[in-house]
Amino acid sequence: MNRPESAPVPAPAPGSAPTPAPGDAPAESHQSRPRPRPRLASAPTPYLRLLTATQFAFNIGFYAVLPYLATHLGSGLGMAGWLVGLVLGLRTFSQQGLFVVGGALTDRYGPRPVVLVGCALRIAGFGWLALAGSTATVIAAVLLIGFAAALFSPAVESEAAREAVRHERDTGTPRAHVLALFSAAGQAGAFLGPLLGSLLLLLGGGFRAACLAGALVFVGVLAGHARLMPRADRVRERGRDRDRNPEADRVRERERERVPERPRVPDDVTRTAQPGRSSWRAVFTNRPFLLLCLAYSTYLVAYNQLYLSLPVEVERATGSQAALGWLFALSSLLVVVAQLPLTRWSAHRIAPRTALVTGLAVVAAGFAAVPLTPGGPGGLLPGAALVVLLTLGQMLLVPAARGLVPDLVEDRQLGLATGALSSVSGIAVLGGSAATGALLDAPAPVMWAVLAAVPLAGAALAFTLPAGRGGKEAGAGAVAG
Repeated sequence: MNRPESAPVPAPAPGSAPTPAPGDAPAESHQSRPRPRPRLASAPTPYLRLLTATQFAFNIGFYAVLPYLATHLGSGLGMAGWLVGLVLGLRTFSQQGLFVVGGALTDRYGPRPVVLVGCALRIAGFGWLALAGSTATVIAAVLLIGFAAALFSPAVESEAAREAVRHERDTGTPRAHVLALFSAAGQAGAFLGPLLGSLLLLLGGGFRAACLAGALVFVGVLAGHARLMPRADRVRERGRDRDRNPEADRVRERERERVPERPRVPDDVTRTAQPGRSSWRAVFTNRPFLLLCLAYSTYLVAYNQLYLSLPVEVERATGSQAALGWLFALSSLLVVVAQLPLTRWSAHRIAPRTALVTGLAVVAAGFAAVPLTPGGPGGLLPGAALVVLLTLGQMLLVPAARGLVPDLVEDRQLGLATGALSSVSGIAVLGGSAATGALLDAPAPVMWAVLAAVPLAGAALAFTLPAGRGGKEAGAGAVAG
């Protein structure tokens, strides 16, 4: 990562390296051939464009409903505050906590059926929520909505990570560029979704209209993916095209001859054939990957404070939460405007581990800044400082963390690992939210200092990870656990 992946690999100077053996000639010629100049991240492959548009549409449909759910439950249905919190917590857990299920199903059956079923369940969930009038039906609809995301999100995210690695290998464009575009598309959807919901509320449609609009968005996503998403597992094609190296083929053949009793796996078997318990064991005993999960969990615990601690700070500073929406809009716009340039800069200059550590440190600085920033116009400067720094840290660390996953696990385990990353984090958010709730009555310096210590601990964990690479070179395996 010290050298940009776009730079051609120079030929060795005369006498600088021993003459390769005849059997090594194909690999050496591949190494010395200049790599293609990288394309811009704004011009990815058609499949990457589909995945990026998918993330954009997902968030439009979701955020057309989510910001107004709490008000609907409290004012519209008359639920008590604790019950509203329980329903929102169940939605988060049914989504993040079950990501590992969606990831495992993606590895078993491929992304297409998992995405299509997830979209169908999201449509049913939004339709049910629009009509639900009792506590039981609301909880059931919310659980269905969350589980739908637990299906399609790991499938789309793992495919985006896999395609980013492939695009990087083919073009020299760092994978973080593609993942940053994917993240920015999601943030753009998160910005436009609430505007769609607000417009429907202003027109008198109410919460039911917002739910039906969200369902309609997912109807479009379902139809588009049923038509455009590849039916065959793309890993099958990639496995055949990748690393076409005669020497590597001879090594594999010699390995087969050494172990004749081991049955040969047909060439057309893909990662979706038999993941089994060995995949689960390989992922959950992979120490570097588990450390990445823990480090990433500290970020999500910190990010969840936008919904818990930030509203308390805004109300303390201004007397109401009316300005909270503007701070959320500031966060989304910052990602839309700055995500790609920041990631382009970091991908060429720092290793993924460095970006992850730096991002977590910036998030910690955001919490530390709250008691140190003087209240300015409207008393919103401390809250704005938190939002800006937390968002900047997020823009650094999220593409880096997602880009590290393919380096830490085998390709056939990528869907499971992507889901596990979110599931572990979702469990951590549940515990972290409960602990943070107990801190809300503590003195402000104590509360913000404790909150700052969480991402700092994550940065210390991330520092123990492998540095990561700009891309997996031909013939290279995943980083050992």
